[in-house]
Amino acid sequence: MANINDVCKLAGVSKATVSRVINQTGQVKAATRDAVLAAMQELGYQPNSLAQALATKMSNAIGLLLPNFRSDYFGSVLHFAELGAQQAQKKLLVVNSKNSASGEREALDTLMMQRCDAILVYSRHLSEADLSELQTRLDVPLIILNRQLSANNLHSFGLDQYQLASTAMQHLCQLGHRNIACITSPLDSDTGTIRYSAYQHALEELGQTPHPSWVVEGDNTLLAGYRAAQTLIASKQPFSAIFACNDDMAIGAIRALYDSGIRVPQDVSVIGIDNEPAAAYAIPSLSTVSLPITEITEQAVSLAIRLANKLSAPATHQCYCGELVARESTRQLSE
Repeated sequence: MANINDVCKLAGVSKATVSRVINQTGQVKAATRDAVLAAMQELGYQPNSLAQALATKMSNAIGLLLPNFRSDYFGSVLHFAELGAQQAQKKLLVVNSKNSASGEREALDTLMMQRCDAILVYSRHLSEADLSELQTRLDVPLIILNRQLSANNLHSFGLDQYQLASTAMQHLCQLGHRNIACITSPLDSDTGTIRYSAYQHALEELGQTPHPSWVVEGDNTLLAGYRAAQTLIASKQPFSAIFACNDDMAIGAIRALYDSGIRVPQDVSVIGIDNEPAAAYAIPSLSTVSLPITEITEQAVSLAIRLANKLSAPATHQCYCGELVARESTRQLSE
């Protein structure tokens, strides 16, 4: 197995020069750098990553914290994060926070132990104050996903959750629906409470008071949507449409309606949020609000790479909106 001395001999340079090339420190002529890299490739020499990290105080690793790995949504975030890290010749280390505040803290501790140079945090539960305090204590930059923040020691890339839910509700209202049920995301998260608030506000603008039986809390899964729709049906409180706060719950609700002999959209219209791939292939195809996942992830990863490379950047707080995708699961309410 080749070692650094073999590289020195083949390239005709000193060990110090090879170290500077490997660790990207100091000044090395372009021709010399090319000769060292060519020698490393020819010999199949792989630098010791731990030694390299100690020498440069960089691990060339970016951390990614996700609430879970189940949905197409998080699969997309993971895919584009990995693609960006790979193109920058960085490792991507991924940890599951188990969708809780304590899990987010534990996942951050895990990634810190791995000496990540920057960490992307898909946060649902830690408050802005919590995240700001953590950033004060940590010497690794945190880039927060899924949140609209303003702290000057953080970077964030969030969705306008109110706009997403309002877009879905406006679509139903424009189709003439007034008795609209809601399957909420967990109400102990910012996403859940903001989307539910937009639902309430849309009905208030119509002069409609939402009936308590129209609202069922879910956990963003297919099964939760199915069970929530069963609860809505069992309440016997009439509704002409369901706003589900994500696509999985909307698809689960459509199945529950079907099993109860309720036609979508002839009897009940259904809309979700996310525009997951399955939405276009459901029967009927699901109306939804599309999220700019690719753009958000690419821009967040680009900033993470910049910060990981010890380049400065001012506090960045980006907010993104979604777009309505009207399909077969919603229709004009018959008079």
